[in-house]
Amino acid sequence: MQNLKIATAQFENKSGDKAYNLLAIDRLAEKAAADGAQVIAFHECSVTGYTFARKLDREQLTELAEPIPDGPSITKLIEIAARHNIAVLAGLFEKDEAGNLFKAYVCVDKTGLIAKFRKLHPFINSNLTPGSEYVVFDLYGWKCGILICYDNNIVENVRATALLGADIIFMPHVTMMTPSTRPGAGFADPALWEKRHEDPTALRLEFDGLKGRAWLMKWLPARAYDNGIYAIFSNPIGMDDDQLKNGCSMILDPFGDIIAECRTLGDDIAIATCTPEKLTQAGGHRYRMARRPELYSDVIGADHASSQKVVWLT
Repeated sequence: MQNLKIATAQFENKSGDKAYNLLAIDRLAEKAAADGAQVIAFHECSVTGYTFARKLDREQLTELAEPIPDGPSITKLIEIAARHNIAVLAGLFEKDEAGNLFKAYVCVDKTGLIAKFRKLHPFINSNLTPGSEYVVFDLYGWKCGILICYDNNIVENVRATALLGADIIFMPHVTMMTPSTRPGAGFADPALWEKRHEDPTALRLEFDGLKGRAWLMKWLPARAYDNGIYAIFSNPIGMDDDQLKNGCSMILDPFGDIIAECRTLGDDIAIATCTPEKLTQAGGHRYRMARRPELYSDVIGADHASSQKVVWLT
């Protein structure tokens, strides 16, 4: 494997406005390619918008969703990838021939669709069907996986993807700044975003506190460290429907160290170079090699009734 330069992006999407969002993706992909990136990753549902989908009925969500790879948004993403000679990862709602609806995330380059992943733990709309498989694919000689937002909260998903060979896991999100039972959690006041140019300090304090980045730092570095993988975290910034999001798109190496992060209070990219040497130097590689599955395969694989409750939706 050769070194790989990856960009992670953040931008303020518009709900249901695919044309606007694809223009933002095009603009940031162009910037990333000009800065030497070979890959750029965007957030969950970056093509369609996300949080507003909780209000859509099945007919409305079906109208918003597209087939993959034959839908117009995938065609546009491939055009963007070809124009800037960069691999692009982005998310949208998918519909299949049977009328099932999924939360999907794709990787494309100038040759077409490379990979598609369906979110394993969707919750924003009850009409969504959960994905049923992990995805690991080749990208410039690297093995890559995808897990969308809540999927990363279940540690078994990250470990399984790593055990399937992923060196890099793309982790697109729309997260932070929502209520929870954890101390310090809650929505952020949209007025802070409206006044970000006059009072950036107040907004930064909210973004970096326990509602936002401080919570992220409790778990995201551990996913990279424990599994010895590069974690590519992408998250929107600004208003997503009626909720303020804080960006913090970042790249973490197999040591759990942040090697690039978006810190602008607006649309931004951050680029890092992934080097193959770190994959075996990091502790996570040694820990995976030291596993004793005979001790816990029956425990981890035991029958279990999945129950997923998202506090801020209820």
